[in-house]
Amino acid sequence: MRSFRSLSSDTGMLTWLWLSAVVIAVDQLTKWMAEANLEMGESFAVIPHLNMTLAYNTGAAFSFLSDLGGIQRWLFAALAIVVSVFIINWLRKLRKTRIWAAVGLTLVLGGAIGNLIDRLLYGKVIDFIDVYFDIPFVMENYHFAVFNVADIAITCGAVLLVFLSLFAADQIE
Repeated sequence: MRSFRSLSSDTGMLTWLWLSAVVIAVDQLTKWMAEANLEMGESFAVIPHLNMTLAYNTGAAFSFLSDLGGIQRWLFAALAIVVSVFIINWLRKLRKTRIWAAVGLTLVLGGAIGNLIDRLLYGKVIDFIDVYFDIPFVMENYHFAVFNVADIAITCGAVLLVFLSLFAADQIE
């Protein structure tokens, strides 16, 4: 039987919370810069297929449930808090050799908290990254949803966790 000391030295990836803190800081800084330098709906071309366009989202991804009259602010804030507690608990129990799982979890956590801050302070999420594509013979200037650094972190973390669960399931336990 393992002693408590050897068990605690083998588990717990809370040291990876620094990555969540970096995501939160970069997310909030870039949102502040976008609001300080852009007008609502104004597009600023950065490079081909990438604009900076200030937009606000009161719903979830792709403005899902944005027309609920304000209740979605608290619904998504509560969801972000529950998910954050779940992720922190998972990180606490995660073995120290599961580095990629810790990276995925802390990216999702940082993104969730970054968007949670917006919801609590402003009642909406600040978005500003506008990616668009030209699809030959079909559509010119197809604009994907406007998003932010927190959304990128959530997406990258979720993709990493899905990849691990499909191809290296033993790495996420």
